[in-house]
Amino acid sequence: MHDPRVPETLEGWWLLHQMFKVSWPAWQALPPAERQQKAAQTARALGAMEGGREGSSVPCTLLGHKGDLMLIHFRRSVEELEAAQLSVGRLDLAPFLQATTSYVSVVELGMYEMTAQIHARLSGRGLEPGSEPFEQAFDTEMQEQEDRVEGRLFLDVPPRRHVCFYPMNKRRGEAKNWYAVPFEERARMMRDHGVVGRRFAGAVTQIISGSIGYDDWEWGVDLFADDPLVFKKLVYEMRFDDASAWYAEFGPFYLGLQFSPSELPKFLDGEVPALLRH
Repeated sequence: MHDPRVPETLEGWWLLHQMFKVSWPAWQALPPAERQQKAAQTARALGAMEGGREGSSVPCTLLGHKGDLMLIHFRRSVEELEAAQLSVGRLDLAPFLQATTSYVSVVELGMYEMTAQIHARLSGRGLEPGSEPFEQAFDTEMQEQEDRVEGRLFLDVPPRRHVCFYPMNKRRGEAKNWYAVPFEERARMMRDHGVVGRRFAGAVTQIISGSIGYDDWEWGVDLFADDPLVFKKLVYEMRFDDASAWYAEFGPFYLGLQFSPSELPKFLDGEVPALLRH
């Protein structure tokens, strides 16, 4: 049954973020020829996971103490995410990677306004909410919306150099509880929130993924940009809208550089790996 208080969502890629520290002393203790062999094998394996209709795996460096390497896996199912995780565990580099954290989510497109419009449209046709005809008509409308925005649900990984990832919640405290706010007010706040984001269109690509029931936070946010200053300006400006100022809670932030899998040997040799443009 479709509850009018609950905004519908559309889902796309399943995501797995893996963050690692490299055991540099153990890695550097290997003979140079062995390091080269293991680096080349890992680069080839990551390259084979790089892209296609069934998903991609994106390597990124990480700045700071939270890790050295982040892998972002985009797949069409949880089973395929598991396969990606198992593949990473079998890399020649795997014994030198120490997992620091991870995050599981699914690309999500919130449908606040569309949910309200569909409910109003179907009620206007005389369909009773909760009835079988209403539910069938609602599902048909949502399928049409999913077909319309498929490119946003299964988007190509943006070929942009700088990457920022962070998880977040909507507050559920005693004084402020997002889920107790009337639907119309939540919809208004999300509409205003979206206006801020659209001002940065072209400068940043944003991927929102839902993680309620999958991980410790409710959403994950990936930002891709050519200029890292955009991340600061976007997040800062959004904190002034009502949805963020009153209800947003943020987890740790991860900042890094996306690079091409073939550049992994340079990273392991202490050089900054490049993002090669195709």
